[in-house]
Amino acid sequence: MLDDRKLEVLRAIVADFVSTNEPVGSKALAERHQLGVSPATVRNDMAALEEEGYITHPHTSAGRIPTDRGYRLFVDRLSSVKPLSSAERRAIQTFLEGAVDLDDVVRRTVKLLAQLTRQVAVVQYPSLSRSSVRHLEIVHLEPSRLLLVLITDTGRVEQRVLELPAELSGEEVGQLRQAFGQRLHGARLVDAPAALSDLPDAAPPGLRPVLTSVMTVVLETLVERPEERVAIAGTHNLTRSPLDFPRTLQPVLESLEEQVVLLKLIGEVNDPTMVHVKIGEENAVEGLRSTSVVTVGYGPDQGAYAGLGVVGPTRMDYPGAIGQVRAVARYVGDLLAGP
Repeated sequence: MLDDRKLEVLRAIVADFVSTNEPVGSKALAERHQLGVSPATVRNDMAALEEEGYITHPHTSAGRIPTDRGYRLFVDRLSSVKPLSSAERRAIQTFLEGAVDLDDVVRRTVKLLAQLTRQVAVVQYPSLSRSSVRHLEIVHLEPSRLLLVLITDTGRVEQRVLELPAELSGEEVGQLRQAFGQRLHGARLVDAPAALSDLPDAAPPGLRPVLTSVMTVVLETLVERPEERVAIAGTHNLTRSPLDFPRTLQPVLESLEEQVVLLKLIGEVNDPTMVHVKIGEENAVEGLRSTSVVTVGYGPDQGAYAGLGVVGPTRMDYPGAIGQVRAVARYVGDLLAGP
């Protein structure tokens, strides 16, 4: 472990390199930061940091830059993240509260996150396996036709029109609403089949054929597993500085085009209380080993609906990115969990 002074030197190197994208020298470091020691002592500390693999020099310049290991220690020893300004908080709230449905929430979130962080933003649609039934409405359209409207706690809305084998009275439609509502309200989608398994046996004999037809459609709607999706925005942010990817951006761009890769990045996040940071070689996806990935879940504390995050160069403003990702996730989770 580094002593406190060397850790302060490392923090100063990271801060300056992220800000300037230029290798950092000991003299400039001593002048710009109140380290309380001479430039010669800073040079000795930098030599020790380089020997331990926390910084390196990219060429014959006297300046140094952080390594992946240096960024890792910097992130692990962060004492705080950058708080959002009141203007940023108002902008997030206003931008997201204007959403009209789940697709709009995701589109707005990914665009907002890319603008705030100036990185590539990735947002996963709420996972069906983590969703619950908020409401099932049964609308009596005609004597032998019903409209089923399923609403999940993550804002997903599904509608089905059902042709019945017999005509129903208004009272019988009310019985159907009560029967399904008692079993499904608040139930997780994955638990719905078990919750409805004995429903036909508990129904009046005359209502069973219709109830069985409704149950079949409801289960088909609940159990459907459309392909998990992610939204992405801000890919152009990767080109802000050619020095961030001096060799080629191609592997990064190719990886970001693959939905499977994006789901792998985001889909494993299931905790809205903890931000995860993977730096450089820590990324399992080979094409992203020149990047850093900051992710967090969004949704209730006891279990996230899905994940979101940003992808950018390892030369990233980690305190800012962590704070912004966490704030956006909290707003999205609150919005989807609202009444």
